[in-house]
Amino acid sequence: MAEKLQGQTISYKNPPHIIAHGSIVGPEEGKGPLGDSFDLVCEDVKCGEKTWEKGEKKMVADLIELTLGKASISASDVDFLIAGDLLDQIITANFVSRDYDIPFLGIYGACSTAVEALALGSMKMDGGYADCILCFASSNYQTAERQFRTPLEYGVQYTGNNQWTVTGAGAYLLGWIGGKVWITHSTIGKVIDLGIKDANDMGAAMAPAAADTVLQHFTDLNRGPQDYDMIITGDLAGVGKKILASLLEEKNIKTGNKLQDCGAMIFGGKKKYGAGGSGCAASAVIIGSVIIPQIISGKLNRVLVIGTGALLSPLSVLQNESVPGIAHAVVIEKIPEE
Repeated sequence: MAEKLQGQTISYKNPPHIIAHGSIVGPEEGKGPLGDSFDLVCEDVKCGEKTWEKGEKKMVADLIELTLGKASISASDVDFLIAGDLLDQIITANFVSRDYDIPFLGIYGACSTAVEALALGSMKMDGGYADCILCFASSNYQTAERQFRTPLEYGVQYTGNNQWTVTGAGAYLLGWIGGKVWITHSTIGKVIDLGIKDANDMGAAMAPAAADTVLQHFTDLNRGPQDYDMIITGDLAGVGKKILASLLEEKNIKTGNKLQDCGAMIFGGKKKYGAGGSGCAASAVIIGSVIIPQIISGKLNRVLVIGTGALLSPLSVLQNESVPGIAHAVVIEKIPEE
């Protein structure tokens, strides 16, 4: 079973394999520099449905079938679903899961949800409570903007620190047989709040939580940047990534070019998208379709993935609350050849 280390990091004695993964993105993401990496690109953000919310559900449902098909297993082989999204009461994950006769754990970690799901799934697997778990997370630009900020019809302009919610979904199937990468460690983060109140500056709000988790991870395992080929955050985007690098340098941790961010990568830095991408899908689609293939090919060997989340809500913003941040981490490595 897993070994609890000093601090917040868990080392898995029986690391679960990622036996299959899938990704689907919207048309804007498909036009980006990584567009060819994703399994499916939707031509219509509603995916042929009448509303954006129903379109997000359809997107996730299609993705689950794709991911199960990659592993050549049926839904009846899955022991648990662990999933979440950005909408109130995680309705995408809930409504998708009602179509499957599988025990379901709905989670909300804002944009850290995908990594949180992988961490929780790994714990259950290593603890002997499951043999196959499906983790998924999704977000949608149209649904998230309408819920968290302003109606799209207002045509709000993007400044240098705004982020564009990624339309997409990522799914990961954890098992024991198959796959070429596994999850060896998880670091569970703490809620960190330094008083940022600008709901449009999520990178600044989340960066302190990311720094706290990275430093804790390094302390728990007696490791540093030299032990990883890449350290990638979920959706700090361009602004938050710079803040994270600065916070780590204050602790004499220099990450250099090893530090990357999913949100900064997905749109290629175009000004239209502000500081870059955000949302559950930012990390959910990049990890499987961009990072894992590089691990399998040998370009990378060990990657520290930090899922970051801004734990705000429309209600908290209206009450002039600050924006708490959270960051969870998993280590994904290539399975050694026997």
